[in-house]
Amino acid sequence: MKFNWGTCIVIAFAVFMIFILQYVYKVQSNSNYDHELVTEDYYKKELNVDGERERKELANNLKNPIQFFDTKQGVIITFPDDFNYQDIKGTIALYRPSNEKLDFTLTIPTLVTNNLLIPKEKVASGIWQITVDWEYQNQKYLNQQALNIE
Repeated sequence: MKFNWGTCIVIAFAVFMIFILQYVYKVQSNSNYDHELVTEDYYKKELNVDGERERKELANNLKNPIQFFDTKQGVIITFPDDFNYQDIKGTIALYRPSNEKLDFTLTIPTLVTNNLLIPKEKVASGIWQITVDWEYQNQKYLNQQALNIE
């Protein structure tokens, strides 16, 4: 059989396609490669964007906004000290962009001080997106911050 340049091009394309398909198969079949969405109910959350923006503005305009600290004991969330901390209600969502299995949500318990500690055992080291959706005297606030936990 005589090889000409057309036959060589067809063989090169076939080898290249096999090479690419091998990686596609490897990624699709291996459980180490997670194929997860950023959030399960993405479209439902998009409907609430305006309300979130208003709550974020209210939270940012506070005289003493919420602060986040990474300590040896864990993550400390400090609520405004001019609020009666016992009347604060809401939820805290911790989102780990690199691993959906580590995400969790907490209900804000009745606070004894204006600080809330999330123990180090619950939060693995790495980058976390922390969302505090809270309410004080029927006014809703929303704080979001990325925090690198060491």
